[in-house]
Amino acid sequence: MNLTDYNEIRELLARHKFQFSKSKGQNFLTAAWVPEDIAASAGLDENTGVLEVGPGVGCLTKELSLRAGKVLSVELDRDLKSVLAETMAECENVEILFADALKQDLPRLVEAHMPGMRHVVCANIPYNVTSPLLTAFLEAGCFETVTVMIQREVAKRICAGPGTADYGAFGIFVQWHTVPELLFDVPPSCFVPRPKVTSSVVRLTRRAAPPVAVQDEKLFFRVVRAAFNQRRKTLVNALSSQLPGLEKGQVEAVLTSLGLDERVRGEVLDTEAFAKISDAIFRLQNTDF
Repeated sequence: MNLTDYNEIRELLARHKFQFSKSKGQNFLTAAWVPEDIAASAGLDENTGVLEVGPGVGCLTKELSLRAGKVLSVELDRDLKSVLAETMAECENVEILFADALKQDLPRLVEAHMPGMRHVVCANIPYNVTSPLLTAFLEAGCFETVTVMIQREVAKRICAGPGTADYGAFGIFVQWHTVPELLFDVPPSCFVPRPKVTSSVVRLTRRAAPPVAVQDEKLFFRVVRAAFNQRRKTLVNALSSQLPGLEKGQVEAVLTSLGLDERVRGEVLDTEAFAKISDAIFRLQNTDF
């Protein structure tokens, strides 16, 4: 069965009385080169265990099974159970788990189902849960790479640098944990139903350590989020209004001590600058008087 042929997909879904769900962000691929290229980009071998989320009818799942030692595919929609039972019948190294990936203990899950293997993520992620899923993958700390197809706009934010319109807190978070690469775009014509936006495939390679050391990682991300929550404001106004106990004069003193203009905005600062600012605030808040 060709799992990217529109007519075969339509017949398959009709046979199992399956209806697309907009709420679950379901868009199935109809271009064979896309799952082939995604799977080829993931760097798989027989010692690799792949976590896939949202398999749909299984076109990417099948490509992964040809390259990896084991594929654990997590699907939220139980209406796809009979569909996947048919399409994955010959893929002996594929296991389908019907569950909510966002409610799983991911390190425990992959070790239980794929013990002793190197673990990666490779998936066509539903648009409506892109950020929560990426956050879960990165915070799990057990995946060497995360190769995913996501909305192009999100991919641009993930890869953006300081001073660009796409630069923001989520991009800094992803770049803190990984080295992101934008691999290729996928037009709406490659899906059914057709989404309204272009998709992109990105590969995130886990860092051995963050790009810069900080005194308090939670404080660092609080500073970053505060800077971009009100990105039109100067950093002085943004931080003093969103970090309890921090006065405007103290933020001004911190920036001056680091050689930064008091009128600077967070959107022009790189990760190293944010690290220096958060460390200076940490010292300020932990100084005994």
